[in-house]
Amino acid sequence: MRIPISLVITGALSACTLGPDYSGPPTVGSSGSTPRSFARSTPAIAEVSPMLDHWWTSLGDPTLDELERRAIASNPTIAIAQARLRTARGAVRLERANSLPSAGPSATYIRAELPSGTLGSSDDGGGQRDSLNIYNLGFDASWEIDLFGGQRRTIEAARAGVGAAQANVADAQVSLTAEVARAYVYFRNSEQQIVLARDAAAVQRQMLALIEQRYRRGASSDLDVERQRKEAETAEAQILPLAADRDAYRNALAVLTGAEPGAVDASLSAPGRVPLPPAKVAIGDPTALLQRRPDIRAAERQLAATTARIGVAEAARFPRISFQGLIGLGGSNPSDVADLDNLIALAAPSLSWNVLDFGRGAARVEQAKGFRDEADAAYRQTVLAALRDAEDALGRFGNGRQNLSILARARTAADRAASMMRQRYDAGTVRLIDVLDTERQRVAAEQSLATATADFTGDYVALQKALGLGWQAAGPSGLQFVPIFKPSPSADEARPNR
Repeated sequence: MRIPISLVITGALSACTLGPDYSGPPTVGSSGSTPRSFARSTPAIAEVSPMLDHWWTSLGDPTLDELERRAIASNPTIAIAQARLRTARGAVRLERANSLPSAGPSATYIRAELPSGTLGSSDDGGGQRDSLNIYNLGFDASWEIDLFGGQRRTIEAARAGVGAAQANVADAQVSLTAEVARAYVYFRNSEQQIVLARDAAAVQRQMLALIEQRYRRGASSDLDVERQRKEAETAEAQILPLAADRDAYRNALAVLTGAEPGAVDASLSAPGRVPLPPAKVAIGDPTALLQRRPDIRAAERQLAATTARIGVAEAARFPRISFQGLIGLGGSNPSDVADLDNLIALAAPSLSWNVLDFGRGAARVEQAKGFRDEADAAYRQTVLAALRDAEDALGRFGNGRQNLSILARARTAADRAASMMRQRYDAGTVRLIDVLDTERQRVAAEQSLATATADFTGDYVALQKALGLGWQAAGPSGLQFVPIFKPSPSADEARPNR
């Protein structure tokens, strides 16, 4: 059986692709293996796969759930990332189209003034010139053969760019959902702190009134009065900054949801408490973390793109073959474009090769390799930073839980002490000033516990962000999980595939 020569040429040309083939990101760490399990753990940590999206529902706060929904739907940061993703997808379609022939209708008119006799006429010596008119209406086409795979590598890089853009959309969702949750937690904490600060100021005012009464009876000095007045005024001064913080967090929530400040005031008008994390927190294992975090995926796709661009630079150093063709009707008169006997056909293959480029091609290849090495280092840096984020967040979360338990016991003790002191005052065994001092200590313990509660939930939010949670793939074209610990060849081992 005879194989058509065109198929042989096409197969030979399509098999020639310069540049290293990307075979996965490098291993990370001195051991060259996957990271070990997370070192810090508490009984509240479960090494099972966490919920990828909507992690905030574990806090059990419907108001927060609604704010998160509005933020994901309307935040401009997400819209920017999605627009960049559409741009990247358009780039892939453009590069695919560039690998195909381009063709279209054409209409041409040419007028030439030539020396006399050029067209075969006799020269009478009068200085007359020959005129030539050309009319053509037809169809032309051009195609540059991807002889050494430069265009295929360009498409490969564009596809990797789409993967990076998808990961950036997911990363924007991770950051946004964490910011919304954090702002909501500290908004609720500010509300609670304002109530407690007012309670503390009321106790201080009662103590001031009591000391002033004792001063009028000669049982206290004016120094005692001034000291207590200072304490009362200091307690009053704590309220205004807390109110400013509350308003700032409320405005931040409005902007995060893509609205103007004040747009969420109605939904936040009902008082609420700081939500608490669940008793058990799923974190998974380090390998799953690296496959889940969008910033790592984006860095890996950037590495793939820069690797493909080495092939683009390599292919640019070799010959380029292109074809141009024209078929149409025409002649020296306008009526010729309607005469089928005046068919014109033109085929013009061309070969170009910038051999004497004084090292420009080699410099571009070296530049592309430098970009690849930079992306390689950036990927490894991103992985290490992600592991550190997770370890730090786990450490803060575990310590925050212990701190919260200690302060909860201290608050319980302060409640009991205040209750017993009131009972003794009712029995006439202690003074009112002692009761008020115990009440002041109880409010202070309540304030410390409220702050620790907000910080603990904030640590939980930071942990979800460090684990790369809070994004959702948009259908089959969304961000996909792939093994990212497959080692890639070194620069010396990478060989062109020809």
